[in-house]
Amino acid sequence: MGVRVPPQVLFISKTANILIMKPQKFFSYAALILLIAGGAIWYIVDNYYEHQDNDSTAEVVMYKNEGCQCCDKWAVYMQGNGYSVKSVNSHNLYGVKADQGVPQDMGACHTAVVGDYVVEGHVPAEDIQRLLAEKPDARGLVVPGMPASSPGMNTKINEPFKVYLLKNDGSTEVFAQH
Repeated sequence: MGVRVPPQVLFISKTANILIMKPQKFFSYAALILLIAGGAIWYIVDNYYEHQDNDSTAEVVMYKNEGCQCCDKWAVYMQGNGYSVKSVNSHNLYGVKADQGVPQDMGACHTAVVGDYVVEGHVPAEDIQRLLAEKPDARGLVVPGMPASSPGMNTKINEPFKVYLLKNDGSTEVFAQH
C-alpha cells in the first residue's frame, strides 16, 4: 500500500528513489504561499495601526465638582462625538488646574485631560480633534468661563466664544472662534 500521488504534481526520481515536485507546480505553490503570507502580514500591520490609540477617540478624564450639571452635559456631548469620558469628582479642582498649568484667569468649571493635553472648560470636540491631529507643542486648549453657547451649556443663547491654545509658557493665542 502506497500513497497515490497525481502524476501532474510529483514525479519519482529513479536515482534517489524519492518524490520530487515538478518545477512548475513548485513555483505555483510557492507564489500562492507568498501571496497568502503577504496578505496576512498586510492585514496584521493595517489592523495594528487601525487599532492603535487613535487620539481622535482618546479617553477624556474630566475633573469636576460633584453635582455640576453642565460638566455632565459636556461629558455626554463628548461621548456623542466618539470619546470615552471618565468623570472624576474632585474636592480640589483648583489644585488640578494648577497641576495642569491652567492660569487662574483662564479657568472654567471643569478640567479634562485628553492624551497629553489639558482641556479646560467647554471646548468643542472639533477643536480637540484638531488639537490631537496637529499635535502642537502646547499644554492644551482653554475656553475660559462658561459661554452660554458652548457645548454642554445647552442654551439657546448665541454667545460667540473663543477657544485658546494654552502654550507651555502659560501664554495663549486664539485657536478657534465659535
